[in-house]
Amino acid sequence: MTNIPETGRTPRVQIRLVVIQILVLSLLLTLGGRLWYLQVRNGEEYAKEASGNHVQQVVQPAVRGSILDARGVPIADNETRLVVSASRTDLMKMKDDGKAVLAKLADVLGVSAKDVGEKVRLCDSETPQPCWNGSPYQPIPITDEATPKQALQIRERSEDFPGITAEPTAVRRYAAPGKSNTAQVLGYLSPVTDGEIKKAENTDSPFLRSDQVGRSGLERTYDAQLRGKAGVTRYEVDKLGRVLGKAKDDPTEPGANVVTSIDARVQALSEYWLNDAMKKARKELDRNTNENYKADAGAVVVMENKTGRIVSMASNPDYDPNAWVGGISGKDYTRLTGKKSNYPLLNRAIQGQAAPGSIFKVIPTTAAVNAGYDFNGSYPCPSSYSVGGQVFKNFESKGHGSITLGQALEVSCDTVFYKLSHDQWIKDGGIKPKKDAKDWFYKTAHQFGLGKETGIDLPNEVTGRVPDRQWKKDYWKDNKDGWCKQGKKDGDYVQKIAYENCLEGMKMRAGDSVNYAIGQGDTLVTPIQMATIYSAIANGGTLYDPTVGKAIISADGKRVEEIAPKSHGKLPMDEKTRVDIDGALADVATKGTAAWRFGGWPQDKIPMHAKTGTAEVYGKQTTSWFATYTKDYTIVMTISQGGTGSGASGPAVRKIYDGIYGLDEDGKQDLKKALLPQPQKSLPKIEKDGSIDSPKIKPYKPEAPKQPKEQQELAGPPANWRRD
Repeated sequence: MTNIPETGRTPRVQIRLVVIQILVLSLLLTLGGRLWYLQVRNGEEYAKEASGNHVQQVVQPAVRGSILDARGVPIADNETRLVVSASRTDLMKMKDDGKAVLAKLADVLGVSAKDVGEKVRLCDSETPQPCWNGSPYQPIPITDEATPKQALQIRERSEDFPGITAEPTAVRRYAAPGKSNTAQVLGYLSPVTDGEIKKAENTDSPFLRSDQVGRSGLERTYDAQLRGKAGVTRYEVDKLGRVLGKAKDDPTEPGANVVTSIDARVQALSEYWLNDAMKKARKELDRNTNENYKADAGAVVVMENKTGRIVSMASNPDYDPNAWVGGISGKDYTRLTGKKSNYPLLNRAIQGQAAPGSIFKVIPTTAAVNAGYDFNGSYPCPSSYSVGGQVFKNFESKGHGSITLGQALEVSCDTVFYKLSHDQWIKDGGIKPKKDAKDWFYKTAHQFGLGKETGIDLPNEVTGRVPDRQWKKDYWKDNKDGWCKQGKKDGDYVQKIAYENCLEGMKMRAGDSVNYAIGQGDTLVTPIQMATIYSAIANGGTLYDPTVGKAIISADGKRVEEIAPKSHGKLPMDEKTRVDIDGALADVATKGTAAWRFGGWPQDKIPMHAKTGTAEVYGKQTTSWFATYTKDYTIVMTISQGGTGSGASGPAVRKIYDGIYGLDEDGKQDLKKALLPQPQKSLPKIEKDGSIDSPKIKPYKPEAPKQPKEQQELAGPPANWRRD
């Protein structure tokens, strides 16, 4: 055997040992550096994270505050119901996505599996309602009307219903005291979405996945105050989940109560008589079409003159807001939003736009005086007025000789306003306006607050429209391509109009200005705008922001935040003009177009002022308007396709006033029967435990008339009555 010299192996072994030592040292240095980084440099940060891993949170949702009427009667509060919910997360873990479990649940609840399935599917751009638009990680309510027997079945057979719970839960209730629905004013709730949760993460009012959010009405406007703040209890637990103790406790803050200026009794009264007026209008024959009036929609507003506060606001058709509680069904959703529904979710008092007809005439009257015309001057009121070969007639083609502007309001003479507006149009340069055109009639409408929001504390108010020269230009730009494509010089009526609009649709024609002067043409207003204007005439000239919210009171009654009335301007008239118009409107109620609706009214004790309006709408029946005020309140009612102002809306408005002031049909007052002879000033008292000593309200029931029904119908209007 050959011996290898020892000196030949030594250097290589030594090199290997050195390399191994260097590698080991490097690893030790790396490990040491990492330990220093974790324990010294970032030790505190990781200690906090490690501590957090051993803290569990238990969230207690806040009880939503109530919405109260002016006397403390709850019109929206909470009640405990048995709610059956499904965990979509648990259902999606099953092979069939929980279809078998939902089918069993449907059988227990006595509903179709299709209805249950629709409630748990997620909303997206391709999924129609009903669907779940809240967070997919929170329990989805299937029903809030489960019986104790149904809840017991689900809980006792929990192995058959994985992911399904049946628990007593506080849910929203829209109480409708005294049958006052108040749906569009109150609004409704629906689940918070993931997007809303993320958006509110760093705000003072973050959302929980279980939160319900106001989507319309007062529920939306005052959502942050009503929602309150959820409580969070944090527990320290070990790695096995055993509780070691409390870490921190954030107590629940229940939502505040919103006190409104709504009086539930007057609300019920208003809803009843608006509906009654619409039903009666449908029995009346429209002489222009030889069909009965459709009376398909309407609204009424009762407003305090000196504050702008809303005492009642009714919109018809209406709906039951309780339909949204616990998730809306497919049938209810279609009924509320389908083409045949006539869209009851709309609050027509603030979202219904229509030509105002003659109730608009207080504006051109003011414009004429501001332009230099004498209120008590003499103005011809012929039966018709011609402009460029086109004849504009008085309603029912009646003339009244020479009259003052006050008398023009009293008898609602269209031709007086036709001529005034036409004269001003000519002075301003006609179809080629001067650079310094005054545009008194349009400028004054803007100063009255038309063409913009009133500022009411309800969402989605619309602005209406003042069709001035700028609007004509903008409208022409938006529509000229369609007009030019459709128009024909020698075509039918519609094609000829389109042809003219294509060429000159941007210009203010004489006919446009004349039609505008009586609240016709392209003019659009809302009931709340007209109520704001008439209440300003009544109160001395102040245009108030209409408000429904009156105060926000904490759940224990200790913190009270009153919502003070705010003004957004003054009427564009001096005091003399206001007094003159006020007097003319009193004459309308005593000897003018509204007089036959106020027979026996105690004018000496409660002076009544009124203006009737009947607006013509292309392709539809006339819109009924009735604007009125006393020293305390303004009431404006409108009925779409309802007929004349005094004919359709007049009787209902009179009945609302009778209820407010406690008047019988002869005008005799009984204060014991008066609902609200003076505006409510005080706020309801809320006790420390959250209870409210609110008065009970009986459902409204009209008193039987003294006069037999046949005699009432035969009485009719006086011979010289003008149908306006």
